[in-house]
Amino acid sequence: MTNTDDDRRPKYQRIADSLREAIQSGEYVPGDRLPGENDLMAEHGVARMTARQALSVLKDEGVAEARKGAGVFVRAFRPLRRRGIQRLAQEQWGSGRSIWSADVENRTLVVDQVRVSEEAAPEHISVVLDLAEGDSVCVRRRRFVLDDKPVLLATSYLPASVVAGSAITREDTGPGGTYARLAELGYKPVHFREEIRSRMPSKDEAEQLSISAGTPVILICRTAFADEDRPVEINEMTLDAASYILEYDFDA
Repeated sequence: MTNTDDDRRPKYQRIADSLREAIQSGEYVPGDRLPGENDLMAEHGVARMTARQALSVLKDEGVAEARKGAGVFVRAFRPLRRRGIQRLAQEQWGSGRSIWSADVENRTLVVDQVRVSEEAAPEHISVVLDLAEGDSVCVRRRRFVLDDKPVLLATSYLPASVVAGSAITREDTGPGGTYARLAELGYKPVHFREEIRSRMPSKDEAEQLSISAGTPVILICRTAFADEDRPVEINEMTLDAASYILEYDFDA
């Protein structure tokens, strides 16, 4: 990468840029160990802190990952391609398949930290779900782990009056998941809306997703609507930005 302001960049940034270019050119491939702090100190004539900062830049960007006691390696995790439209098609969940099966192919997906509870609806949720004051919601919290890497935190809110007594109130919602169960209850989703933004993670999010504090997260808020434009679910998702490619494929 050519940079006319090379001498203005901090030394650690120049070293990080050089390592990034080596990764992009194929000199280092996924799984390769990058030069360590001692190697960078000797090669570039810098202090240990400078070498450490250079490696931290790549870790914060999600390009590299530290392995305890082994060094820093080019990240080998293959980003997850999230097919935003295909995954929500009725033929997906309506046939008993998880909407995740459109994304993960033959990779290993584990859903853990599942917690289901009935709670007072937060104000912003109550407004969108058009709930009366004092109405409660069924809250489903879970984490998605792909190939042993946490990639997503999700919290769903559904009107408690709609899902009471159904499998949606249990940890395992059964084939097709929440949307298939909503359809059985007479609230089949017919329309979805997703809002997307990005920010830096909170300390708790960084810990749950096993990312460094400098790696951004993508926030997706999806609302599912049944007939007559009735909102029946809000799903607030927090994604590790370095783990995802968001794909939207639709006709003109």
